[in-house]
Amino acid sequence: MLLAQIRVLLMALPSVDTRILFFTGKGGVGKTSLSCATGLALAEAGKTVLIVSTDPASNLDEVLGAALTQVPTAIPGAPGLFALNIDPEAAAHDYKERMVGPYRGILPAAAIVAMEEQFSGACTVEIAAFDEFAKLLGDPAATAQFDHVIFDTAPTGHTLRLLTLPSAWTEFIASSTGGASCLGPLAGLEKQKALYAATVAQLADPKATTLVLVSRPEHSALREAERTRGELAELGVSNLRLALNGVFTAAKPGDAIADAMTARGRHALAGMPSGLAGLPRTDTLFLPRGTVGLDSLRAMAAGRLTSPPAYEPMPKIALPGGLEALVAEIADGGHGVVMTMGKGGVGKTSVAAAIAIILARQGHQVTLSTTDPAAHVQDAVEGKVRGLTVTRIDPEWEVARYRDEVLAKAGGDLDMAGRAMLEEDLRSPCTEEIAVFRAFSRTVDEGKDRFVILDTAPTGHTILLLDAAEAYHREVLRTQAEMPDAVRSLLPRLRDPVFTKTIIVTLAEATPVHEAERLQADLARAGITPFAWVINQSLLASGTTDPLLAQRGKYEVPFIERVTGTLSTRTALIPWMEDGVAKG
Repeated sequence: MLLAQIRVLLMALPSVDTRILFFTGKGGVGKTSLSCATGLALAEAGKTVLIVSTDPASNLDEVLGAALTQVPTAIPGAPGLFALNIDPEAAAHDYKERMVGPYRGILPAAAIVAMEEQFSGACTVEIAAFDEFAKLLGDPAATAQFDHVIFDTAPTGHTLRLLTLPSAWTEFIASSTGGASCLGPLAGLEKQKALYAATVAQLADPKATTLVLVSRPEHSALREAERTRGELAELGVSNLRLALNGVFTAAKPGDAIADAMTARGRHALAGMPSGLAGLPRTDTLFLPRGTVGLDSLRAMAAGRLTSPPAYEPMPKIALPGGLEALVAEIADGGHGVVMTMGKGGVGKTSVAAAIAIILARQGHQVTLSTTDPAAHVQDAVEGKVRGLTVTRIDPEWEVARYRDEVLAKAGGDLDMAGRAMLEEDLRSPCTEEIAVFRAFSRTVDEGKDRFVILDTAPTGHTILLLDAAEAYHREVLRTQAEMPDAVRSLLPRLRDPVFTKTIIVTLAEATPVHEAERLQADLARAGITPFAWVINQSLLASGTTDPLLAQRGKYEVPFIERVTGTLSTRTALIPWMEDGVAKG
């Protein structure tokens, strides 16, 4: 009887046949909302549920309406529902202290400082966060009191890296014969081998784990979900579901925006890759007032609106202008770097592409590039635009280039054993972070004599990347690699408002605006002041008269006013368009 009750509650949500669920997908598709709605439905059906966020840019607190920590916290108003955030920075601090603490008072102070430096890079943050994740997934005792454990994972690029880490670290530990790598003493990982093996087994066991690919009915999100499906299959993860979020159908034809949104969804679903189309699927409706709070999560689970909204005219408020005025200011400099930043799924790629296209059409030489492993900048530009070059930082190519450089410089004078140790060190997963950082620096350096438009990774990864400068410096000293001038001058350039113009992209919704506000505070601590904010895909500015979309438009008002009145002195607003912002 209870199982039947659960299935009824989850009609609009993925079916729950295993104890462990993962939600993953392209940034902004609604992973957190769906994972929370699923957890809430299970709890209200009598189950005890733990929701865990492994996303560096988590907004789990906001969606559930509770202040979360790294230990399970009961959610007010939802008996049986608990949640926690894996805080990467806090996890790194704890991990570092576990490794270094036993030696305090035993080794000289200089040795302790050297050990602490080994644990101060961005890669240590990643492995420490994974260490916490592995305890929850691989150690049954850690979550024994819960009937279900739901992982709200980070945007796809980070998630895939997280899921491949068990194999990557196990292989690295098994093949390692030297003393220390950029992770510090290998004993810290060696002790975890059994736990990592259990984590791998849990991920691949279809009786234990279900992985839900979350998408919206849009080409880019479905393409990303298909790529993820294929890569998960290679990892041996086979128990997959597809969850389509934000499915919209116009109540009646005649409104241009509603018709375009309906047609876009249908067209995307008609072209869905066959592998993805073959998965068990659930559809969750477009909700006009966002998905923050338990009532909104219950509406997601219901699979229907409680009552169709009646049309009410859009409120009349002063709206910011479009991108043109911002680009005119940027163009006055003649060259430099523009970085679009913000929460995953807000449209950083399309805004970056639009800025690049406008500048190129004005006769400037422009490079459009990305550091985001899940981005598709080429897809944001249709056809060739004179003066515009589109590139992407390829981690695999950058790692190979970096390894070759280090081996050529430092490996020539080593004996066979010494070279073997160096090669082992460069097989560490940490090497990728350094290699990508170098490529990022080179790309920024091109802004000396042209415009470089950088579509950057989602917020958490971006901040880690910007914070990596000193860790990179230590890594260079350790491996004896060259430190290019581009790296030496990177942070001064990013902090120079004339050379680098940082644009925060958001949507007129609660979570994206609050996340962007936190990003702005993080940038301030790094000495970077944003040039402008862009509010993307506004239904309020679209002119729609569809009742449901108009209700969403009214919902945008306080968020637009907060950006223009408090958070930014320079703002652009882009109305909702069928294909995002203008393409070439």
